[in-house]
Amino acid sequence: MPASDIEALIQAERSRRTDFMETDSRTVTEAMVKMIAFSEGNMHDINHFMKVWGFAHTIATEEKAEPKIQETVEIAAIIHDIACPLCRKKYGNTNGKHQEEEGVILARDFLKDVNVPEKMKERIVYLVGHHHTLDQIDGPDYQILIEADYLVNADEAPFSMENIRNMHDRVFRTETGKKLLEEIYLKHEL
Repeated sequence: MPASDIEALIQAERSRRTDFMETDSRTVTEAMVKMIAFSEGNMHDINHFMKVWGFAHTIATEEKAEPKIQETVEIAAIIHDIACPLCRKKYGNTNGKHQEEEGVILARDFLKDVNVPEKMKERIVYLVGHHHTLDQIDGPDYQILIEADYLVNADEAPFSMENIRNMHDRVFRTETGKKLLEEIYLKHEL
């Protein structure tokens, strides 16, 4: 086989293996920078969404999510708690249901000038409005967001080992999410 054919096969294999990773990182970065500014220096909020984004990125990448799914879940992870500052002022807490209700309006406004298709904006708004609802998971982006947020919340709350085991058995579905949950919280407990 000529060297040019071998090189073409190698290039095709590289392309096949990395296609799933080709999200529009500029748009994700744009949302990240905008959300940092929106957070007005609240380090807890910034650190929280950065960790959730990191887990969402890792799970989506390892699960070989389609590029648009990965971009959708990464942006949703960045803005999922957009309503927390408002909820603290309005309700005195960050109850999940209040976050979902208030988050829809804030997310829609936040995304107005973010360069993603309208259909993706609506899906991101939907995810923000459901990120504490565990019984309506309807797609891989939703599943990944739930898992990524829980991985962070389990530490920040902190949740009991019984709660963590229950989430592992009943809610987590991705192989990567389960592995991360086990490594972080359950490995030494088993």
